[in-house]
Amino acid sequence: MLTTTYVPGAPNWLDLGSPDVDAAAAFYGDLFGWELQTMGPEAGGYGFFQLDGKTVAAIGPLTEAGATSAWTPYFLTADADATTKAVEQAGGTVRAQPMDVFTAGRLAAYTDPTGAEFAVWQPGDTKGLGAVTDVNTLSWTELYTTDAAAAKDFYRSVFSWDYEDMPFAGATYTVVSPSGGGQDATQGGIMQLPQENLDAGSRSEWHPYFEVADVDATFAKATERGATTLIPPMEAEGVGRIAMFLDPFGAPLAIIRGSGG
Repeated sequence: MLTTTYVPGAPNWLDLGSPDVDAAAAFYGDLFGWELQTMGPEAGGYGFFQLDGKTVAAIGPLTEAGATSAWTPYFLTADADATTKAVEQAGGTVRAQPMDVFTAGRLAAYTDPTGAEFAVWQPGDTKGLGAVTDVNTLSWTELYTTDAAAAKDFYRSVFSWDYEDMPFAGATYTVVSPSGGGQDATQGGIMQLPQENLDAGSRSEWHPYFEVADVDATFAKATERGATTLIPPMEAEGVGRIAMFLDPFGAPLAIIRGSGG
């Protein structure tokens, strides 16, 4: 499971790019009880979502030409420059070269060989999110990909992730853990997009799961406020109750009430 004791390769940051930061902040504030702490003009409109005084995600305006609203997971690296070289050598694309963010840390952003966007965070003063796995915080990261085999090879090369393939809903779901972390450190999953999704034009993308107290109630609130259904509330054997939707601006995310919760 995710913890704030971050290790290399584990998710340690998450942000949302949105065409309307204020409206998106209002949606997530209503849905999860988050409060937006803006960083001021010098931060280019970037701000932190906070819950009970802890940073649980971040948000900023879309800055790349042609970009669409999406959540981006960041994975911890001890050296963003070295990771950038590893991404290039493994066939990925560098979208943003390593850069310092004041004294908070150092980031870089990439696209994997199958088209999914992700980033890394090299901690400085900011180690990562202040809370995970609590209600209304990040609890899982998941990659839907057009080529699971290629994606697994890429991320193993970049982050040395450990994998465990598991049967799920007639397909194979790959559970991801940081190198040497074992079952207690599982952090996400990789799922091959079915052929019907590929035929419909689905693309590779990362999306977050947020733990909630009541999947059905949260899902109903989201759709009432403009979200688009992708997967209605359902029981996932051995996992818990889940649902998935697009927020009002098109960013995919999922919610879960874990079976252990």
